[in-house]
Amino acid sequence: MSLFELYLKLGLEHITDLRGYDHILFITCLCAVYCFKHWKKVLILVTAFTIGHTLTLALATYKLVNVPGDLVEFIIPLTIFITAVGNFFQRNENFSTALHRFKYFVALVFGLIHGLGFSNYLRSLLGSEENIVTPLLAFNIGVELGQLCIVIIILSMAFLFKRLLLVNSREWNLVLSGAGLGVSMVLMLERWPW
Repeated sequence: MSLFELYLKLGLEHITDLRGYDHILFITCLCAVYCFKHWKKVLILVTAFTIGHTLTLALATYKLVNVPGDLVEFIIPLTIFITAVGNFFQRNENFSTALHRFKYFVALVFGLIHGLGFSNYLRSLLGSEENIVTPLLAFNIGVELGQLCIVIIILSMAFLFKRLLLVNSREWNLVLSGAGLGVSMVLMLERWPW
């Protein structure tokens, strides 16, 4: 297995690992208000998240950013909580351009935060590498591929529930966002850093 393949696999596993379900939950909440017809908007949201994730991992690997792990572990579920609460205000499938621009910015910022959650581990892995550009690129491509797999699953479930089982979009959003809200609150209480 090449170095690129190794780090690609690590990035894919990082996002899809059920033990690190906070990333899956974040992507689920991010997608809760969408259906397949919005795939371009979702792709941009997920890519903005990956860009943020990539920037933080690069900065942390070069030791330009160092945030205490306890604080990061608390802030990650806070991003899920904020995303879920924001979804409650989305009443239908019509989105304004201004709202989407704001969501892209928020996804980028939340990607920065989530990237901090894995930065120490990745820094220790990359510490033995002479050139970190290729492993870092491969890792983040893996992250993006993993996120796209989660998005496809969530949008497919949305199609199944909305179109075939006739669940209304608002109810689908409330169920996914409510689950994200509940789990994120538990995680924040468990990870309270003060």
